[in-house]
Amino acid sequence: MVSTTIMANQSRVFAAVLPAAGREFSGNENEQGLQVPAVNRQSPGNRVREVQVTGTAEVCCLADRVSVRVSVGSSKESVNEVTNSVTRRLEYILQAVRQHGVSDKDTSVRKFLHRDADQYHMQAEAVVTFSDFDKMEQVCSVLLEKLDKSVCVGAPQFYHSAESLNQMRQRACVSAVENAQQKAYAVSQLLGQTLGPPLLVREEETREWRNEDEEDGGRCQDASGLPHLPRTATITASSRVSVSFGLRDRSRKKL
Repeated sequence: MVSTTIMANQSRVFAAVLPAAGREFSGNENEQGLQVPAVNRQSPGNRVREVQVTGTAEVCCLADRVSVRVSVGSSKESVNEVTNSVTRRLEYILQAVRQHGVSDKDTSVRKFLHRDADQYHMQAEAVVTFSDFDKMEQVCSVLLEKLDKSVCVGAPQFYHSAESLNQMRQRACVSAVENAQQKAYAVSQLLGQTLGPPLLVREEETREWRNEDEEDGGRCQDASGLPHLPRTATITASSRVSVSFGLRDRSRKKL
């Protein structure tokens, strides 16, 4: 389940009504805001008055995937003994994962066997990816309860799937356009105009960042010396767009 929060940035508005014959902007060109020039979109005899606005938005997205590394190991005097010892526990791990509805394609297994003097050592690990965090917690609890010290369950690693990142970026852009439209509508009402269709939509800037205080979730300790529980990673995306809308006089009769 993906939790998403949208936060719209407030921005100042700069307005300038320019003469119909030109498109030259006055003032600081770095200031993003509002312009209401009369421009020639089609022909010299058909001039269109337009309003140009910017809109910004931020979208926060929680991680929708978590991976857990589960490992087992053994040391025996024969290959068969060490292999059987590790294989039994590994099969129990995979069975517990399947019983909680995790597909085999979301589980990867690695084994390593080596010899040191008269001892054979075997290590095996399974990396399981969950989209349901509750199932992840249930599987970890079952493995620790049943296998006890013979299994090592690593700390959960939260991350974002490519699909959730794409959806977050789209929502940020769409929300920025919606904010620009609301701003343009308010300006058109102030000027006694009717807001027309969009003439140009351009995404000028996109940014993404991860919350810094969650980078080391699960490894930090509080004042009591106890480790914090792992926290879900959060990524924020922002978008700034520039949108031009046509303007029509309310008093103009429709042809």
